[in-house]
Amino acid sequence: MIGYLEVECFLYDAQSLKEKRSVIKRIVTRAQNEINVSVSELDHQNLWQRSLLGFVAISSDKVQTERELQRVVRLIDSFPEIERATTNIEWL
Repeated sequence: MIGYLEVECFLYDAQSLKEKRSVIKRIVTRAQNEINVSVSELDHQNLWQRSLLGFVAISSDKVQTERELQRVVRLIDSFPEIERATTNIEWL
């Protein structure tokens, strides 16, 4: 089962692209290393306080895939400098 998670986020305290990219990089690295999902920043790369992230998880079981995507959501929520605005999950 393939699960796709799209998360739009706001970084209200970011004062530069460098600050924003630092936070996004930490999220991307931890998601890839700890949860083993594919991830990419899909939009708003040149905006300081906004980001659209896409995550993909694949397994033979939908429950396992959903569990991994929920771990990603909890990971994002664990960063105090970022706020999730919208979260969408699609199944392929």
